[in-house]
Amino acid sequence: MTQIQKHFETIADGLAEKGYAMVENFLSEVEVKNILSLNLFTNSSLRKAGIGKESKQINEAIRGDFIQWIDKDTASSALKLYLSRLDELRVFLNQSLYLSLKDYEVHLASYPAGAFYNRHLDQFKSDDHRKLSVILYLNESWKDEDGGQLRMYLKDGSRDFFPLAGRLVCFRSDLIEHEVLPARQTRLSITGWMLDQLADLRHL
Repeated sequence: MTQIQKHFETIADGLAEKGYAMVENFLSEVEVKNILSLNLFTNSSLRKAGIGKESKQINEAIRGDFIQWIDKDTASSALKLYLSRLDELRVFLNQSLYLSLKDYEVHLASYPAGAFYNRHLDQFKSDDHRKLSVILYLNESWKDEDGGQLRMYLKDGSRDFFPLAGRLVCFRSDLIEHEVLPARQTRLSITGWMLDQLADLRHL
């Protein structure tokens, strides 16, 4: 069994038992560096993230990140490697957990120092097609004192995950409320969702 297959099994087991899972080195150190070398997060096309599904509003009191949606067809090879692995995970979860995941959507997310995202659910009230949230972190040499934790609110309390490079966190979009705590330096990730329908390309 390959390391990636072990990751897939760990994620499936965690989702089945707890509604969430975390694995280290979903991407290797070199694979993370290849994505960072693209300098995508310095691209002027990153824009302030809004809240809501239909009429997005900018509200820095709720979230302060900048995002850019990733077009799967035009993505670079370094990004496509991750996207391919994500799609393999989707197929595996369909087979092992009898899900009906049909597609995924992802965007780059950059939180400047001090930015945060208040407690929320990822599934919209008016749109329940997001089934699983999947976050890959890209922060090299991150220390606990840098902050920026993903905090999940669970039945037995909360749990924090630091945004370490190569770490992947996956959880139920409809069940697990979570927030992003402020960090002392820029915090980078590729954030996405697995869907029970084909992705809507209008926001790309």
